[in-house]
Amino acid sequence: MFLENTVHTEGQCGWIEVICGSMFSGKTEELIRRLRRAQIAKQKVEIFKPSTDNRYDENNIVSHNANEIASTAVPAAANIRILADTCDVVGIDEAQFFDDGIVKVCNDLANRGVRVIVAGLDMDYKGNPFGPMPALMATAEYVTKVHAICSRTGNLAHYSHRKAGGNKQVELGEKDIYEPLSRAAFYKEMNK
Repeated sequence: MFLENTVHTEGQCGWIEVICGSMFSGKTEELIRRLRRAQIAKQKVEIFKPSTDNRYDENNIVSHNANEIASTAVPAAANIRILADTCDVVGIDEAQFFDDGIVKVCNDLANRGVRVIVAGLDMDYKGNPFGPMPALMATAEYVTKVHAICSRTGNLAHYSHRKAGGNKQVELGEKDIYEPLSRAAFYKEMNK
């Protein structure tokens, strides 16, 4: 499916892979898996996350299953371009929290021969496209949509329903605030 262990050569373009889905769908787990494989292949890997997301750790990317990998927290997408100057592979988690500049950064890196792997929520808690994710998916060579299991029906879930909290688009939280829902369960919840 992916040329996971390919090292870029002079003049060869890289590519962008996007891993998207709802909360609790395994996006970060899949990102970590791909990045670890690149490390095993002795590729130079740099990993980034937005500094605003410190739910589990200030620096490490941590999945809901407590799997983790070292990363650098950055305040803006522009920082990634500077810090990833000599990489073969760049991993980016929680891309929906970055500014729209993340799209240009990812494309610039890929055009320089870097394999860019991005994970993020494709929709917000209202079911609307989230931040720069639609543009990243449109420009990516590979898009993997992963699904959680609906907490109410047991079917595939692709919505992140907010059970509690305010009306801000960004509200950091876990299972105390969010639950994964299927289309039918989400539709029912939104029409109460």
